Amino acid sequence: MSRFTVIDLPTYSEPRGSLTVMENALPFPVVRTYWIYGADGQTRGGHRHRYTRQGLVAISGTVSIYMNDGKESETIVLNKPSQCLVVEPEAWHTMTFGPGSMLLVMSSHSYDRSEYIDTPYE
Repeated sequence: MSRFTVIDLPTYSEPRGSLTVMENALPFPVVRTYWIYGADGQTRGGHRHRYTRQGLVAISGTVSIYMNDGKESETIVLNKPSQCLVVEPEAWHTMTFGPGSMLLVMSSHSYDRSEYIDTPYE
């Protein structure tokens, strides 16, 4: 059982393709949305937040997210666009990108560099 929350999003599949719905799925309102791509083999992140919550979806490919909330650590592998990892503010996280991966990030707050905590847990 994981300490970290992965939401299985409603997905509807048929011969013409699949549709995944992100409606009222996150436990916070989304203020900022961005996506990361072209980062094959790279590790990004390396911080936690003071108050920002995030939802992460690997739209394509595989992204491995190392999570550490100061009590437990775990690597969550996102490789289905129907799964969303909720990253709480206290979770130190890094994201390692597989080939051709694209990560969608939905944030509870606008960008504010002063609320980032760059020091990992010991």
